[in-house]
Amino acid sequence: MANRKGRRRFGWVRKLPSGRFQARYLGPDGRRRVAPETFERKGDAGQWLSTVESDMLRGEWTDPLLGRVRFGEYGERWIAEHPLGARTREEYQSLWRHHVAPFLGHVELAELSTGTIRTWRATLLREGRSEDRTAKAYRLVRAILTTAVDDGRIKRNPCRIKGAGEHRTAERPTATVTQVYALANRMPGRYRVLVLAAAFTGLRWGQLIALRRCDVDLISGVLHVRRRLAQLSRGGMQEGAPKSAADVRNVALPEFLVDELRSHLAEYAGNGPEGLVFREEKGAMLRRGNFGRVVKWSATVTAAGLPAGFHFHGLRHTGNQLAVNAGAITRELMHRMGHGSMRAALIYQHATPERDRRIADALGALVDDSRAGTAHEGQGGDEDDDGASGVLVPVAQ
Repeated sequence: MANRKGRRRFGWVRKLPSGRFQARYLGPDGRRRVAPETFERKGDAGQWLSTVESDMLRGEWTDPLLGRVRFGEYGERWIAEHPLGARTREEYQSLWRHHVAPFLGHVELAELSTGTIRTWRATLLREGRSEDRTAKAYRLVRAILTTAVDDGRIKRNPCRIKGAGEHRTAERPTATVTQVYALANRMPGRYRVLVLAAAFTGLRWGQLIALRRCDVDLISGVLHVRRRLAQLSRGGMQEGAPKSAADVRNVALPEFLVDELRSHLAEYAGNGPEGLVFREEKGAMLRRGNFGRVVKWSATVTAAGLPAGFHFHGLRHTGNQLAVNAGAITRELMHRMGHGSMRAALIYQHATPERDRRIADALGALVDDSRAGTAHEGQGGDEDDDGASGVLVPVAQ
């Protein structure tokens, strides 16, 4: 805005030798800032300065100098410094190295636009990256840029492409109770209860192999989920806290599994309170690859009547689906799964003919009980003053 003498109250506009106009202003720190581009008309430069002034007054101004850092530098620092599990950090580093840095690493934060992100994503898909990996890479970029917004380096997150972070996978295969036992009974003895625990507690592989004797309360029938083991890309095993605060939980055990665990602990678990519940034959921590080779997973899965692509993680899905079929509501399932949001729990709560039949049968039993109770009361009740008996009306309980 200009004053009576033609001088602006905020910022300056000057004409360059090229004939275009440059806009400049002082930031809150007293340092001079220059508009990222020049303008064809003086009025356009003035309007740009008015926008900057409004942002300052609303507290929405971001320092353009902070956005001059390259995304490659900022992203690598984010992955190194952000609180992540070892396996998650390795996964992010792989996504960054193969799908993000080669395309966006050279671009400055301030130059990243929704159009730039859209072109990058389309390039990944065009060059043969899977939809799953592309969605994961997009979610990583979105998370990094969310932090950039919080840091005041950019005004808003350019990752605004609807559905880009989602990937629809085929419906997760689950096993029946009969198939779970068929699979467990084909395992070497020391791994039989591992399969049952995976199917009927819903714990993840890393949580199961991290269980120690002190985590198993046979008296109360509870597993205390306090830690997990992660196998790193170079083969090392790292113990750490569960993935989230919600993942630290106590999971109630069905009685039959308490009995199975009692026998397993007596024969196969390590000694002392810190002894591993599930371990390799020579006492080492379980490694997924070794486990798969020893139990001949693919052949054993087929022999148990399960589809060839059934993974160990499918046992967790089985447990979650069984919990829903047993009547678990959303909050209860979230606790059992170790999730802090409802999104994952709702995956298992789709309508099924079996569940719908249970609901109908329960409704029928409720109505029958109510009608029987009302009829009984009517038979023993007093008549009205005029001698007429009361009308029987079914009342829902």
